[in-house]
Amino acid sequence: MCLIILSWRTRTDFPLILAANRYEFYDRPSLPADFWPDHPDILGGRDLKEGGTWLGITRKGRIAALTNYRDPLSMRGNAPSRGWLVRDFLTGHDRPGDYLERFQLEAPRYNGFSVLLGDGSGLYYLSNRGGGGVTPLAPGIHGLSNHLLDTPWPKVGKARERFRSAIAGKNSPPAD
Repeated sequence: MCLIILSWRTRTDFPLILAANRYEFYDRPSLPADFWPDHPDILGGRDLKEGGTWLGITRKGRIAALTNYRDPLSMRGNAPSRGWLVRDFLTGHDRPGDYLERFQLEAPRYNGFSVLLGDGSGLYYLSNRGGGGVTPLAPGIHGLSNHLLDTPWPKVGKARERFRSAIAGKNSPPAD
């Protein structure tokens, strides 16, 4: 069960602030965030089984983040790796909305996921569950776990509130 909390265009000094953790599939081998030897423009963790990633950013400001959609009964062992979606966006040049519009025809082949893709032109969301299509994110504080964007799960709601306070400076640690 992964968790992504982000602030999109709520502050002029930081258009995107993102906090994320990955705590699913502990036994899946991966590398921590670093610049990739084969794509030195990308900073992100690396899935050693399939070569994709769950979260990455490029030096030019392309960003991609993915969570699995929790639905164990629909998991297919022969589905393509969801991490390729993130990897392929980060290594490509398409605008995020255009990339997702084309990709959504392929999306049913994958096990359940939700993805956020962005660059200077905007930040977009797509899930292959829920039927919402490609959605540009509205400014605000958003949360994504193993369901759809802003699903009102207790952990998402609590994390959004704590994040909102933190970026407003209300939970800052005391100065030394």
